[in-house]
Amino acid sequence: MDEIFSELTPLHTLNPLNRFSDRVENYVKYRPSYPDAVIDKILEELSPQIIAADIGAGTGISSLLLAERGIKVIAIEPNTVMRNAGKEGTYALSTVEWRDGTAELTKLPNASVDLVTCFQAFHWFNPEASLLEFHRILKPSGRLAVVWNNRNQEDELTAEYSRLVRIASNNHPAESRMKRVEPLLATPHFVNVRAYTFNYQQQLDLDGLIGRAVSASYVPREGSAYEQLITGLQDLYQRCCDQYGFVYMAYLTTVYLAESVT
Repeated sequence: MDEIFSELTPLHTLNPLNRFSDRVENYVKYRPSYPDAVIDKILEELSPQIIAADIGAGTGISSLLLAERGIKVIAIEPNTVMRNAGKEGTYALSTVEWRDGTAELTKLPNASVDLVTCFQAFHWFNPEASLLEFHRILKPSGRLAVVWNNRNQEDELTAEYSRLVRIASNNHPAESRMKRVEPLLATPHFVNVRAYTFNYQQQLDLDGLIGRAVSASYVPREGSAYEQLITGLQDLYQRCCDQYGFVYMAYLTTVYLAESVT
């Protein structure tokens, strides 16, 4: 890995705008989705006529889930390769509009959206600048939803997978997502922060288990660390696969909801 960092390195300083460009194929194929209950909770008591800005939309996994509920989604993604993949994946849905922008500069008008969502992305943002921007684009009392699929370390396969990834990535700080939600709890721009957690699992064959690992931007794709990772994942798969050839990654999916200060 070419990156140099310490345990205190802010993730938004580690080239978040371009680091996923060579991971798009694996990202599309092998990144997990999110449980229906998370989308239910995010949209709870909201009108179906709302406009949502999905920030750091990536390849459109979350944008698609929101749009399938019938709401208008503006997918904000700065990485051209990922944005183009997202457009292809949601091309049949006229309710998804893709735009180039960042969490810190969405280029959306003031008070123009009812809901801001960040799925598996907030830890890559400059938190203070992003929360100020979210407050600016939200309508009065608009809702913010920040979501992470956290690997469940109490599950044997998932814990071993995580150990292998930590070793391969040289303990990259994204593995712990340092201070991931603290800025939201401390910001003056949002109130009534509450958290909800749901169980979720992802079914993977051997290609999927490997593809899931190398979809992470901080995991090497060549060299001795990569070879060691592949060997470890192959061994893990052989130990844990069921009679149908699948293993199951376990997640605790947490959604943080907050209201914009008027």
